[in-house]
Amino acid sequence: MTTRVAIVGGGKIGEALLSGLVRSGHPTRDLVVAEKNAARGAELTEEYGVRVTAIADAVEGATIVVLAVKPADVDGVLEIISGVEDTGEVERLTVSLVAGLSTRHYEDALPAGAPVVRVMPNTPMLVGEAMSAVTGGRYATDEHVSTVATLLESVGKVIVIAEKQMDAVTAVSGSGPAYAFLMAEAMIDAGVGLGLTRATATLLAAQTIRGAGVLLTDSGLSPVDLRAAVTSPAGTTAEAIRELEAHGFRHAFYEALRANAGASAALRAAAPSAENDG
Repeated sequence: MTTRVAIVGGGKIGEALLSGLVRSGHPTRDLVVAEKNAARGAELTEEYGVRVTAIADAVEGATIVVLAVKPADVDGVLEIISGVEDTGEVERLTVSLVAGLSTRHYEDALPAGAPVVRVMPNTPMLVGEAMSAVTGGRYATDEHVSTVATLLESVGKVIVIAEKQMDAVTAVSGSGPAYAFLMAEAMIDAGVGLGLTRATATLLAAQTIRGAGVLLTDSGLSPVDLRAAVTSPAGTTAEAIRELEAHGFRHAFYEALRANAGASAALRAAAPSAENDG
């Protein structure tokens, strides 16, 4: 059965998904983007060969509607989507890439029984290396969730979780790139302080973080084992790690992620339907 995907929002995340779908072989005739900025729409058409139109037109006939808009714009988009009759061969599936809103929020705004799948991606989606967590709402079947997971595999790795775990996922992977960038920034500044040029320090830090990530995902070893392999007794690495631990590195990360998860929960609680989110 044909999967027609409408992406509402042609910003960076919407384009990243579009690019991944095109790259993975999804026919452009079955892709459409809703983007209100005409100049931006023209760029997407030129780059990917897809049709760019208004929300209602994009949604009509789509089997999957992906929301890649700002949280403040969600309710207005849902109002438009709700007014478009579902005339497809299968029930229209709504997919949210928007942070902070529960599946119940979408379900309450859409026609009764509408299936919703919520996704927490992260910005490496822009380079095809996303970590996306997927959860289904009350009316989403395992097949719905599997379909969305397959789509997202075009832009990185995917896990399926319970919605109650989304705040923790937000803390670890949703915001995680920012922690890595902050660490890179600190490493670069320290390298400059030790006499390296900024360009050299940037290359060293960036490739080191990238390589460490590949080792962690591909080696099958735990981070403890990998760290021990680099850390000789009484060596230079051991001295550096001692300083990090002495300055509360591990504790700071725990408290930072706990604060992040708390902020995520607070944002959800502020949404109109949050009290119903399990």
